Amino acid sequence: MNGNDKATSTKEEPNYRGVRAMPFVIGNEAFEKLGTIGTSSNLLVYLTTVFNMKSITATNIINIFNGTCNFGTLLGAFLCDTYFGRYKTLGFASISSFLNPGGAIDHPRPVLTPPLHPPECGKEAGSICSGPTAWQLVFLLSSFALLIIGAGGIRPCNLAFGADQFNPNTESGRKGINSFFNWYYFTFTFAMMVSITIIVYVQTDVNWGIGLGIPAFLMFLSCAFFFVGTKMYVKVKPEGSPLTSFAQVVVAAIKKRKLELPEQPWLSMYTYMPANSINSKLPYTEQIRFLNKAAVITRDDEINSDGSAVDPWKLCSVQKVEEVKCIVRVLPIWFAGTIYYIALTQQHTYGVFQALQSDRRFGIGTFEIPAASYTVFQMLCLTIWIPIYDRLIVPVLRRITKKESGITILQKIGIGLVISVFAMLLSGLVEKQRRTIALTKPTLGLARKGAISSLSGYWLVPQLALLGLSEAFAIVGLVEFYYKQFPENMRSFGGSFFACGTAISSYLSSFLITVVHRITRNSAGENWLAEDLNKGRLDYYFYFIAGLEFLNVGYFLLVAKWYRYKGTADNNDHEVAMENMKPNKSAV
Repeated sequence: MNGNDKATSTKEEPNYRGVRAMPFVIGNEAFEKLGTIGTSSNLLVYLTTVFNMKSITATNIINIFNGTCNFGTLLGAFLCDTYFGRYKTLGFASISSFLNPGGAIDHPRPVLTPPLHPPECGKEAGSICSGPTAWQLVFLLSSFALLIIGAGGIRPCNLAFGADQFNPNTESGRKGINSFFNWYYFTFTFAMMVSITIIVYVQTDVNWGIGLGIPAFLMFLSCAFFFVGTKMYVKVKPEGSPLTSFAQVVVAAIKKRKLELPEQPWLSMYTYMPANSINSKLPYTEQIRFLNKAAVITRDDEINSDGSAVDPWKLCSVQKVEEVKCIVRVLPIWFAGTIYYIALTQQHTYGVFQALQSDRRFGIGTFEIPAASYTVFQMLCLTIWIPIYDRLIVPVLRRITKKESGITILQKIGIGLVISVFAMLLSGLVEKQRRTIALTKPTLGLARKGAISSLSGYWLVPQLALLGLSEAFAIVGLVEFYYKQFPENMRSFGGSFFACGTAISSYLSSFLITVVHRITRNSAGENWLAEDLNKGRLDYYFYFIAGLEFLNVGYFLLVAKWYRYKGTADNNDHEVAMENMKPNKSAV
């Protein structure tokens, strides 16, 4: 018999608290980001000045740490969606981050024996800088391990958990979800701004103990906010490994690869869906037709009396097949998002180098804005734009387009991708002017790597503002896209997709830099990305990235046109046939 008749029982509707639960969810998110970013953003300085590590050793440790944090989200998402659920995973991960000891207690040496870090250079053992002992490295790495566990659980789950608090079946709930994605990224960016300015200043210019104690206290507040709201939360229970279902569909389709699909295949399909499934029912689609073979009934004895498949590795329901298609369809969009992030990566590296060789004086005094702090302008633009967009522009767009979100998710992402092209073109134009002034007019002196141009560093603000505006569309759109387009039981995996994409973007950026270094090297040994920007052609490199992003926009338009949103049927007649289908014994 077919499984349609066994999935008619109704589900118990959760008690959605929506906006009432947001102070606890957003409070947890805000303090967690302030704490973890405040700890990790200055780790390079901490390792080289407090742990007396060589710069190359510290850099490698940080790269491994960051990469492991991002890719660790895959394991965190798997454990969350398979065994623990988002509430338990977030609670455990928040506690793990709070327990991070990594030098956060910077006691004087007489208090702790053995000390937690090496002695300061020049104050003990003559002028020799002693490196960390084996015990001190174990303590440091244990700190990193706890931070990695925390990041692996928090990053893929916190966004999905917040959106879970809204009812997706009501108009107000759907609007709340759309608004939540904007405010989520607003909180994230605001936390970064505070961390890289105030907390980093306290760490480097006041006291490391206080500077690392502040993030520890903020993580305590994060845990407190999270657990205080426990009784209000909607807690989605895991349904077992979604990866197993994915593998079953692929294996079943391969086993039936020689099977010819009939002209009306939806009439011969296995349509069973468990009554307790948290996933929304998906219609049959013709897209990626090869996978449909996994749901074709070929024998009478393939289905149990309760409607379940005898062997799920040989027969899968249409629902399972369509859930796999959801994941496969997301991959081309994810690739476009990964390429897009390369543009953002450049401003965190070569944008800083631009600032180092520009006039960074603030006002008429001698104070100079730190080169790394210029990224604040990018974040500031984003934090200003998101409330304006969410509260003023989206309501206007709703009236025009009749869509709850104002514009579609893919349209939002596409706008961000287009803006990134103009941002990189502007970066090239500003760099050309900066370099010209440095070479043709008197400069302000010498930086560590070359002459400082008299061009004001404020000329970097427009390109950073454009990238901030681009993030407000593309990044917010991508995190919303992953949440809404993944099956409900895989939304934590959707959260890990964003982290993995940023990690791969960083690796791709390093690869591009290496290639450009080698290809553009001239007879004098200089290249586009010379140590002294005045001797290189960083503007050409920015134009190259703009061209790459332009091609990415073209690619995105093609895959966006091909993309089919989750729950969209090819033909309503197909869906009607599936709903009305009776047990079909002639499908053998």
